[in-house]
Amino acid sequence: MLRRAYNWVTGWSESRYGGLALFVLSFAESSFFPIPPDVLLIALCVGQPKRSFYFAAICGVASVLGGIFGYGIGAFAFETIGQPILNAYDPNQAVFNQIQNLYDTWGFWGVLTAAITPIPYKVFTIASGVFSFNFGQFVLASVIGRNFRFFLVSGLIFWGGDRLKDWIEKYFDWVAWGFLVVLVLGFLVLKVL
Repeated sequence: MLRRAYNWVTGWSESRYGGLALFVLSFAESSFFPIPPDVLLIALCVGQPKRSFYFAAICGVASVLGGIFGYGIGAFAFETIGQPILNAYDPNQAVFNQIQNLYDTWGFWGVLTAAITPIPYKVFTIASGVFSFNFGQFVLASVIGRNFRFFLVSGLIFWGGDRLKDWIEKYFDWVAWGFLVVLVLGFLVLKVL
């Protein structure tokens, strides 16, 4: 089943709509959608390694715009939209309550860390709006963190090229399980914070 999903996603790399799909997924993931864009980013980069940095730029721009949208949800529509989204990730709101302490202690660096790591970024974008975190610092941390993350992934694929593609396809099951473990660890880190 995972192999079929992988083949379907990598099929986007041959579609003229692959970049658009990446933009939509990146935007949505930063504000409300649970699936990170890395899956599609990797598939597109593996399918067309020479366009890896182009795909990273799409991912970075859309993710920052989605983060700004998430900030807006937190600032202007928390009760109606933000609360249900956060309940899906943090039903007891223990994490959300701790985020304010992170802002008070770490500020810019807390947002930057969330932008780079597999910690669900949407929780931080919405919380940034709720807690009226400095918007300029929020955008700056998002631009640096999200682009660092996506350009790192794309750069590895660009320089790895066909060898990396062959390796991913050969060890796909291990790669898929590893990605799932990293995603779960991101959620666990968020719970521990």
